[in-house]
Amino acid sequence: MQSAEQRAFLAAALAWTRRPEERHAVRMLQSPFSGVPQDLGAAYAALSASKGGLLDRLAQERSLAPFAVALRELEKIGDGETARQEIVRRFQLEADVRPPVPVERSELTLCEPAVPEPRLGMRATRPRFSASQLNAYVECPRKWFYRYMCGAVEDKGSSASFYGTAFHAALEALHGEFPRPGDADPAELSLKLEGLVNSAFDRHRNNFETPVEYELQRRRAQRTAKKYVEWLLAEAKRASFTVVGCELSAELEMEGYEFIGYIDRLDRDDKTGAVAVIDYKTGTIATSAAEYREKIRQFKDFQLPFYYWARTAEGDKVWKLALLPLKDALLDVQPIVLEVVPVPSEIGRSHSATGVIPLGELERARGRMIEICAELTAGTTTAFAVTSDPSACMYCAYAVACADRPYPPDQRFGR
Repeated sequence: MQSAEQRAFLAAALAWTRRPEERHAVRMLQSPFSGVPQDLGAAYAALSASKGGLLDRLAQERSLAPFAVALRELEKIGDGETARQEIVRRFQLEADVRPPVPVERSELTLCEPAVPEPRLGMRATRPRFSASQLNAYVECPRKWFYRYMCGAVEDKGSSASFYGTAFHAALEALHGEFPRPGDADPAELSLKLEGLVNSAFDRHRNNFETPVEYELQRRRAQRTAKKYVEWLLAEAKRASFTVVGCELSAELEMEGYEFIGYIDRLDRDDKTGAVAVIDYKTGTIATSAAEYREKIRQFKDFQLPFYYWARTAEGDKVWKLALLPLKDALLDVQPIVLEVVPVPSEIGRSHSATGVIPLGELERARGRMIEICAELTAGTTTAFAVTSDPSACMYCAYAVACADRPYPPDQRFGR
């Protein structure tokens, strides 16, 4: 005799043959008899509820294409006993479809316990890793699974991300034309960046949701650009340097694992020849050098450590790692700077924007990067844990599909 779960699956499948509505396909998708892993089924079910187009999305995912094909074929066979037999055969259900024997209301009958599916290990399928990918994993392994293993939700970007993309493009063009900002006329430099910002934002005009949003972000970038030029000229006056590259490809192999990324800006000191790695940040960042160094120590950020080792492998002497905030147009540009030193150093409680980071801590970060890659490619992971930090879920595109996500204390009773 069929179990209750089998009967429910069969009922949904028969309903699909009578009227192929997406809600019937979702019921089948979430059943263990669909052959789709539970987490993946839940992700696509949630996506269907908000976006629709379930069958087209299933057909684009190689591992789910057979299920989509089965649904398409069931549409063609119609309702009735033929459809029932085909569903039983295709999804390997129990052949006995007799209704259950009714029981007296006074009796209590327990269902047979469901046999859990054997858990299979999962491994990363992409041959290369990036610092952003590792950062996502340490922030929330489940988020990494949804984004890099499933690709279940397309990130269409946001106003903030388009702002960052356009601003990056303007700065790349500026330093391509003015690699030595200290030799440029300040008025010409400022006027040039103003024009480049306008051009870059005009290319991304259609990405912003409304003309008002576009204009607000463009004006914000123009105000920030003026602050950037002021800071750039002050830096060049303090110590002459040359911008040797923007959006530089950073590729590195460590212990058999390949890493790739792009360095926003690379400066070379004209006096010493040492280089500084600069990463533009148009979002929220650490407020002090000590805070950012602590994130590196706790293996919560691998961006600048990766760039350090990539440029070191190219033969550069990297003496400085910097985060350059370009978010707030009302504040002066003040980078968060860590100078690389060869000897150990304690982290103080200073709120200063400048500090040091010992080479040993960068080596520890490199070791942890390799360990994470080993974890992701071992094929022994059967479940990806959920972050314990509710703030990580605030802007997560996968929160709707994650039933285990933590809730802030003030919302825990509204779940």
